[in-house]
Amino acid sequence: MGKKQLHGSGGWIIADITDEQANNADLGVGKLFIAKVEKLETTKMVKHYCKICDSEFDGPTKIKIEETPNETVSDELVLVERGQYTCYKCDSIISEYRVFGKKE
Repeated sequence: MGKKQLHGSGGWIIADITDEQANNADLGVGKLFIAKVEKLETTKMVKHYCKICDSEFDGPTKIKIEETPNETVSDELVLVERGQYTCYKCDSIISEYRVFGKKE
């Protein structure tokens, strides 16, 4: 797919994403959203912007892992990890992410 801008409540990230990730991130409103992509690899992040400090940065955001609960959310789905993409400069949250897996 290539480099796309993904929006979050606290800014945006430009990342090299697959077609499948782009389809997941598209909510039909003309923008792609970070939270729908699960966890982005830092090596795929090209640039990010923080609304709080009104700054753009080359490279990836910081990633803060909140928890790894392995919490069952349905008969077939488990929440594996929950975390946040945070600003490189001020640590404000750009977006949150969740990683899901199939229940074994």
